[in-house]
Amino acid sequence: MAVPKRRVSKTRAAKRRTHYKIDLKIPVKDKDGTWKMPHHRNKFSGTYN
Repeated sequence: MAVPKRRVSKTRAAKRRTHYKIDLKIPVKDKDGTWKMPHHRNKFSGTYN
């Protein structure tokens, strides 16, 4: 079984965790001109895609 030989430093652990950030979704303009979030239904007309 793999066991670390010495403690992982705070800096090294923080460098590994830099990829855990959240990506913000950007609204897109629908065919009827309203803005909606990608992969969501249009809340005004109720249509999807």
